[in-house]
Amino acid sequence: YQGIETLQIKPEDWHSIAVILYVYGYNYLRFQCAYDVAPGGLLASVYHLTRIEYGIDQPEEVCIKVFVSRKNPRIPSIF
Repeated sequence: YQGIETLQIKPEDWHSIAVILYVYGYNYLRFQCAYDVAPGGLLASVYHLTRIEYGIDQPEEVCIKVFVSRKNPRIPSIF
């Protein structure tokens, strides 16, 4: 998505950053996906979060990318 702020973070920082974004109003997980960055290499998990408010025509969005090793592909849950 062009024009959407994209942040690349470490897996161990994901939970704290997700809480901070929620506090700042990013209250809707638009979608989540994962992909292979390279054959045999890193894996990526991508989260698109949206700030939903009544009366706002263009909600703010942010994209978070978390890269993990294929050997230990663990990312904290944000549920």
